[in-house]
Amino acid sequence: MHYFRTLSAALGLALAAFSTAAPAQESAIRDAISKRMPQLKAIDEVRAAPIPGLFEIRVNGSEIYYTDAKGNYLIQGSIFETKGLRNLTEERINKLTAIKFDSLPIKDALTIVRGNGARKLAVFQDPNCGYCKRFERDLQKVDNVTIYMFLYPILGQDSADKSKAIWCAKDKVQAWQDWMLRDQPAPTAAAMCDTSPLVRNVEFGKSFRIQGTPTLFFEDGSRIPGAIDAQQVEKQLKDAKG
Repeated sequence: MHYFRTLSAALGLALAAFSTAAPAQESAIRDAISKRMPQLKAIDEVRAAPIPGLFEIRVNGSEIYYTDAKGNYLIQGSIFETKGLRNLTEERINKLTAIKFDSLPIKDALTIVRGNGARKLAVFQDPNCGYCKRFERDLQKVDNVTIYMFLYPILGQDSADKSKAIWCAKDKVQAWQDWMLRDQPAPTAAAMCDTSPLVRNVEFGKSFRIQGTPTLFFEDGSRIPGAIDAQQVEKQLKDAKG
């Protein structure tokens, strides 16, 4: 698509609350966009954007675009609220792709229990991700937590091979930590090992727009993309417990 314009953080316009577009406006936008851009024909929702006169178009569940009241322009990009330095588009997508912690397929994760295991954290990681290795080192400082670690090999075939070896190891948790903390690779996986959980992890992650590693999920449904230190993990665990 070559008709996109990116919104700049320099847009210093007053923000309005998200609300549903008026029926006439919604109909006009849907008609214009579906006729001119048939690839966006299946529009899930049209609603007012946080900038007056701008409207949000949502497609494929969580893809966000913006347009004017007549559908003459289509904008792809993020709206930044400069006063609070907030990426409002990212916040909206995170809300749309929020995952209830209890719905995570923990049977496909490695379960690591430290101390009393009372607090819970889920994390998607690729074994070849340098940020994940840094995160794992910091995570060793966090106690009284149950960690559901999802192998999420998205960085190429070598990541898939390493994930398979770890998943198929006799002691999966030990194999994971040996690699991430000590650079000791797991033995090559047996040919008959069932690696379907790894496939399911990738499919699950893609459906919920987990686009990088590590990505963390806490009990309150909050998501944090990227490596954070032990102090930040502790804060999130505390906040998630309310």
